[in-house]
Amino acid sequence: MTTSALRSPTASLQQERIVLGIDPGTNVMGYGVIRIKGKSVTMEAMGVIDLRKVSDTYLKLGRIYERIISLINAFLPDEVAIESQFFGKNVQSMLKLGRAQGVAIAAAISRDIPISEYAPMQVKKAITGQGSASKEQVAGLLQRMLKIADEAMLPYLDATDALAVAYCHFLQSQRLIPSPAIASTPPTGRRLPNRHPQEQLRALMAQTKRRK
Repeated sequence: MTTSALRSPTASLQQERIVLGIDPGTNVMGYGVIRIKGKSVTMEAMGVIDLRKVSDTYLKLGRIYERIISLINAFLPDEVAIESQFFGKNVQSMLKLGRAQGVAIAAAISRDIPISEYAPMQVKKAITGQGSASKEQVAGLLQRMLKIADEAMLPYLDATDALAVAYCHFLQSQRLIPSPAIASTPPTGRRLPNRHPQEQLRALMAQTKRRK
């Protein structure tokens, strides 16, 4: 995972926040929006940006930028999570996909929103436990975990892929939250008084010397 150095993405991990997930594409680009409150996650929206009728490459990039800005204006995300490029044999396809991803990232940067990138296998493993899981398996598990009604599911797997990127980001952010118990409890299992960290360290060292 790589994170842009804009607003700190760990500054409000304990607070309610909105994450916009993006699955880059040159013909169909998926997006998913989740609301996080503590350890609770709900889906706000998911959909696709359909570019199949736009033949000009640069016009497509312009549409992507405009639509991502529109999504940012509509949902006011605190963070953006985007799927990173995968390496394939078709160099031209990779270049086109990289441009689409870059434009989406530029849209978020223009609004000073922190960006995190996740590899496709990393996203699949976070959701299903297997990096080789199919898109259908990812969609099915997301539907159960987020309690999405059948009628809210879309025929485009690009949308659920984007939702998966956002949920993967949520899981990753949970690992960044330090445990107060680990920070303040000595090896004996007895909780130390609420002291400055240096005072706690001196207290632990004193206890160790007494035991020796």
